[in-house]
Amino acid sequence: MAPSAGSRLGPNEVQTAIAAGGMGEAYKARDTRLDRTIAIKVLPPDVNTDPDRRARFGREAKTIAGPNLPHTCTRCDVGNQDGATFRGHGRRGGQVGGGQRVGDSPKGDRA
Repeated sequence: MAPSAGSRLGPNEVQTAIAAGGMGEAYKARDTRLDRTIAIKVLPPDVNTDPDRRARFGREAKTIAGPNLPHTCTRCDVGNQDGATFRGHGRRGGQVGGGQRVGDSPKGDRA
């Protein structure tokens, strides 16, 4: 089930949907520990049950955590809560990942 505005994933309070695609759904959120705006990527339920895709999600989080470059996101949290696997990223502008916003992709109605 997709998180809704006001729900929490770890210490992060979900605010609005940003984007959706085949590998996940992105949300603007507030990191309540560090008092900053972040983006959270959540695996959709059909992907969350696939061990290979969950492993890929974890590898992506580790890869993202490495570099600290101007045009890359910075991972700041990973977790699993109430059956939702998520990771948080520093948020730059209005785009996450490939830059698709909710409604821009065939799966945009998922968020």
